[in-house]
Amino acid sequence: MSNDFKFAVNSISFDENYQPSDNTRITTNFANLARGKSRQENLRNTLKMIDNRFNALAHWDNPNGDRYSVELEIISVDMNIDSEGNDSAFPTIEILKTNIVDQKTKKRIEGIVGNNFSSYMRDYDFSVLLLNHNKGQLKFSIPDNFGDLHGKIFKCFVNSDVYKQNFIKPPVICLSVSDNKTYHQTENQHPVLGVEYLPNETSLTEQYFKKMGLKVRYFMPPHSVAPLAFYFFGDLLNDYSNLELISTISTMETFQRIYRPEIYNANAAAGKRYKPNLKNPDHSLTRIVYDREERSKLAVKQGKLAEENFIKPYQSILEQWSASYAS
Repeated sequence: MSNDFKFAVNSISFDENYQPSDNTRITTNFANLARGKSRQENLRNTLKMIDNRFNALAHWDNPNGDRYSVELEIISVDMNIDSEGNDSAFPTIEILKTNIVDQKTKKRIEGIVGNNFSSYMRDYDFSVLLLNHNKGQLKFSIPDNFGDLHGKIFKCFVNSDVYKQNFIKPPVICLSVSDNKTYHQTENQHPVLGVEYLPNETSLTEQYFKKMGLKVRYFMPPHSVAPLAFYFFGDLLNDYSNLELISTISTMETFQRIYRPEIYNANAAAGKRYKPNLKNPDHSLTRIVYDREERSKLAVKQGKLAEENFIKPYQSILEQWSASYAS
């Protein structure tokens, strides 16, 4: 058996005509927006919000606030498990890539890949494996080797020739802060990322992403109301240009304002000591229709799909590979 699995990368534009493919996790935020009778209006408004936020952050040499627009690509990563060459591709990872269009110079600037992060296998780990492990238990605990396989597959993909052929820089993933933690403002401030916050403790999500090789820092960008979690390899502040970072902030903050408005569309900004609250009544809703309850139910369904189509059929191959994989 080959030491590494084979990956295939496919791309589709995320625009107002976007329709989720059959392989897309429908809990993914961009897919959820593209369903129902309001789908086209949802998409149009979301993209407009992203462009407006980008121009507000990239305000230099931009007197009318309309110099830039952001184009998004949904990147789907399939993994072929069968070393015999049979077709056994499984949709492993789905991420977003930003591209920046400068209307003044007519140039197209490559942005950041990552941003949103979707994975059937993460659904399995959190919504099937973790739930089953704790069923009937008095005290919450984490299964042995939790996240190991997923982390190794992700690192294998990022280190693969396929990744390097398609993307020039390592990924940055941008997520919401946790409502289980308290964040403390520091003196550190970046012109684009904003004020840095430090959490009072680590979280299961942080530990899970650490197994994927990713570090995390928390920043609240200018004119934002809550910090964002940035997961990255290397040096977040120096490896990426201001425009690249702005493309991630504008995209992911927009998604968070839509589906976590209690935190990211709150009417008061985070202070020096910040505890996110998903029951915060003092927030505004966007005009974009989003079904959060449906999303949480579907995570379990998709976790079971990963179990039936990926974990169980290839268990011995996956265990062998994981045991021999060297980062």
